[in-house]
Amino acid sequence: MKTLLDCHKACKVKVLKLNAKDELKQRLISFGIMKEATIEVLEHAPGKSTIEIKVGKMRIALRAQEAELIEVEKI
Repeated sequence: MKTLLDCHKACKVKVLKLNAKDELKQRLISFGIMKEATIEVLEHAPGKSTIEIKVGKMRIALRAQEAELIEVEKI
């Protein structure tokens, strides 16, 4: 399965599943990152330590460990 961390810049994806636990899962959902949500990858930090994404009109920076927990498919 492809994760958000595997996506390249300017890639648009749909969230299939969140593999995060309790607190992190609730935080991601509060940002709008939930099943069926559309995400656009804006930028990767050098070394892919963080990833900047756009969900709706909101821009969010996620750590690589967090992005690996989000299963996606390209749209």
